[in-house]
Amino acid sequence: MCVGNSLNTRRTSDSWGQGHHGASRGTREHQGLDIKCNDGATVYAPFDVTLHGKVTVYTDANKAAINNGINLRGQGLCFKLFYVQPDRYYGSVSKGQRIGVMMPMQTVYPGITSHVHVQMCGKSDPTPYF
Repeated sequence: MCVGNSLNTRRTSDSWGQGHHGASRGTREHQGLDIKCNDGATVYAPFDVTLHGKVTVYTDANKAAINNGINLRGQGLCFKLFYVQPDRYYGSVSKGQRIGVMMPMQTVYPGITSHVHVQMCGKSDPTPYF
C-alpha cells in the first residue's frame, strides 16, 4: 500500500500503543488496522477501488497536519484510509495506482510508527484484507 512497505507490514507496539484491530485505546478499542508508511511516502490502491469523498479524522485543531483521509469501495468492501492526502476524492483507481501521499504523522505524534490507518465502514476487522 505504501512505498517502502510492499508487504503491508503492520504497526506493532510503540510508545503510543499498538496498531492491531481491537488494541486498547484507554476506554475504547482501536477500530482499524495500522499499516506502516513513512511520512511523505506515496500511497497506492490495495485493489481496484472507487473513491467516495473525504474523511475528516479529528475535530481537534492541534491535529490539523494529519486530519485527512478518504472513503473507498472495492471488491464488495467499504473502508477508509486515515492520514492520507489524496490526489483526488472521487473517481476510480486501479490496484497499484497512486492514491496520494502519507501525511506528516511525526509532527503530531513524535516517535509513533508512522502509518496509514485502515478502517472498515462497519468497523469490523480489516486484517484479513490486508
